[in-house]
Amino acid sequence: MFPQLARFTDLGLLLLRLMVGLVFVNSGYSHLKNPAARAKSIQMPKPFTIFLGIAEVAGGLGVAFGVLTQLAAFGLILIMFGAIEKKIFVWHTGFWGEKASGWHYDLMFVLMNLVIAFTNGGAYALMR
Repeated sequence: MFPQLARFTDLGLLLLRLMVGLVFVNSGYSHLKNPAARAKSIQMPKPFTIFLGIAEVAGGLGVAFGVLTQLAAFGLILIMFGAIEKKIFVWHTGFWGEKASGWHYDLMFVLMNLVIAFTNGGAYALMR
């Protein structure tokens, strides 16, 4: 319907990468600033919570800046699969969630990271 918008594809991918990166860097930082409390809240061991925080920060920065973009996006997808698994099978959270965010939120990040991986993040990336 609007073929002229196709020229903004790379800008759209950049904005998507920046948003995904911001969310994951912020989430990873929350794991790292107080790993004991965060580990308790997500019911995981403290060392794994620290690993998860580092992985989220590294993946978020990789996606945002376009450095090893596909690898970073696939890493973040794996993290989100873990979150979905925990929400469905351990916490029994519904798709939309009852008291907290449902796993629809995590699924959206899986799909956003798939777009980033399939397009290698677009033209505006540091590693092109």
